[in-house]
Amino acid sequence: MSCRTSRDKRALLRVVRTPAGSVMLDPTGRANGRGAYVCRADSCIERAVTKGGLGRALEVPIPETLETELRTAAGLADEPADNQED
Repeated sequence: MSCRTSRDKRALLRVVRTPAGSVMLDPTGRANGRGAYVCRADSCIERAVTKGGLGRALEVPIPETLETELRTAAGLADEPADNQED
């Protein structure tokens, strides 16, 4: 989504807006609704959520918890979001 690099769908994270209007991570890639794919790279996840690209693609506001869910699914949960050490 944000880096625009072509990858296999299985290598990306799918986020879906359900017919009921909720937004969630779709680990199966088969949930009904409008979907958008996000690269597993930390910078792509951060840009997709904070810059609004994911919200524009799904046409709804994105929940604050989604970035954490995406980072966890991508295996980045133990790394700091801003990549800076304290």
